[in-house]
Amino acid sequence: IPIIADIHFDYRLALMALEAGVDGLRLNPGNISEPKRVRAIAQAAKERNVPIRIGVNAGSLPKTANPKLTIAQRMVDAALEQIRLLESLDFDLIKVSLKAFDVPTTIEAYQSIAEKIPYPLHIGITEAGTPRTGIIRSVAGISTLLYMGIGDTIRVSLTAHPREEVIAGYEILKSLNLRQHGPILASCPSCGRAEVDIVKLAETVEEQLIKINKPIKVAVMGCVVNGPG
Repeated sequence: IPIIADIHFDYRLALMALEAGVDGLRLNPGNISEPKRVRAIAQAAKERNVPIRIGVNAGSLPKTANPKLTIAQRMVDAALEQIRLLESLDFDLIKVSLKAFDVPTTIEAYQSIAEKIPYPLHIGITEAGTPRTGIIRSVAGISTLLYMGIGDTIRVSLTAHPREEVIAGYEILKSLNLRQHGPILASCPSCGRAEVDIVKLAETVEEQLIKINKPIKVAVMGCVVNGPG
């Protein structure tokens, strides 16, 4: 599994991570932007052929950001400024992310930068919350962007065990037919037509399907009206 070092504030940690053999770096231009320090990181990363993700976060934008602009515009400007700096250092192993808690802001930022740069985009909704609401927020943002053709990698950020993030991410990709991994479960709602305890049955089947990796479709129907599709 590739190891990505997520570095903030102290550029020396990025240099130490590179020396330790990480596969990638994430730098936040909101707290690591001094040209001299970025130059040192870029040089060390280039020597090792390690990519750098410019990870802009709406909650930690550079102090130089123009307050008259929208948050999305400020996020894009922060990313473009660091992209130009890395390019001036002859470094192009670049990936970009522009994350916010607000879904419309995130979508606006990614739409804008996708038209301006040739680099891959890592998409997600940051600090999305606990699974109950965080998954919905993540689906709203990530699925919209992916359906627009924007995004190369994704991260579902939940206040939960990382396993829950991975499961949610796979389900998003499966729902858009972008990735086939494990079963797809189609099940009826608990309506008045149900002839069995559909909730209990669906939950039991879902638990058993966790053990299967084959991309099959399983339908749990409560009556003869619906079908698996």
